[in-house]
Amino acid sequence: MASKLLVSVPGKTLRDYVGEVPEGVEFIEWKMDGPAPVEHIDIAVPPYMGGSKPMRNLEGVSTRLVQGQSIGYDDVAKNLPSGHTFANAATVHEPSTAELAMALILASQRGIPDFVRAAEKGTWAPARYASLADRRVLIVGYGGIGVCLEDRLLPFETVVTKVATRARDTERGHIHGLDELDELLPHAEIVVLALPLNGSTRHMVDAAFLARMADDALLVNVSRGAIVDTDAMLAEARSGRLRFALDVTDPEPLPEGHPLFALHNVLISPHVGGASTAMMPRMARLLRRQIDHLLAGEEPENVVIRD
Repeated sequence: MASKLLVSVPGKTLRDYVGEVPEGVEFIEWKMDGPAPVEHIDIAVPPYMGGSKPMRNLEGVSTRLVQGQSIGYDDVAKNLPSGHTFANAATVHEPSTAELAMALILASQRGIPDFVRAAEKGTWAPARYASLADRRVLIVGYGGIGVCLEDRLLPFETVVTKVATRARDTERGHIHGLDELDELLPHAEIVVLALPLNGSTRHMVDAAFLARMADDALLVNVSRGAIVDTDAMLAEARSGRLRFALDVTDPEPLPEGHPLFALHNVLISPHVGGASTAMMPRMARLLRRQIDHLLAGEEPENVVIRD
């Protein structure tokens, strides 16, 4: 069992949220924006924003754990020097991301952007829009975010179908496999992407995928922008056949003046799924658990890359 532990955090806020820690645990502030201030750090926490490039500054530093602040880690391996173990921030962002997905769905279904545009012009524009109640929703990616999203969708009296890498039956019902998507897509009125970006999911949503979707269906992406082929999406959006609600895009940020911004059937938020007041307390709780694990000689949680 360890008696001393050095933890680097990118700012004072996270340290303050962690609160009291056992004797022997020391914190230093390091934003990974330059060389490390010490040669060894037991737990190194990179900044939340700005991607994984700051982790390149871990070159020449020994660590026991690099604790990321995001769920996604698709670009970590190419920037994290060898010899480090990396854990993602599962348990931190899932509820907030599911909340944003719900907000995007409700806003798109009930015409909120149209009402806002009318109000900006000082006009009254009543209209009838699609409900969320009774809609058939397909969740593609049934991990932590997918589970949280289902928990929020069911009280809205929706019919939820779930898709993951492989088909299986669980206590939460049947989960379909990705190989069943072609059969499932035409029946869904709302399709939500909540799966990780990897070699098999990059541009998974291409022209053929979109062509399988029903007319006027809504595609919601709260995962990674590159899961969707932007050119194929833009073609469908311009035709007006499908609707889109995006928290992530490819490229990201979406360049100023990009044609997606101008389309009334496209709703875009700037990758803020996890950016809520729930993040910091949850991140602090995860970091505190990791501290306790290492002090007790236990394996850390959420390890996705091993040295």
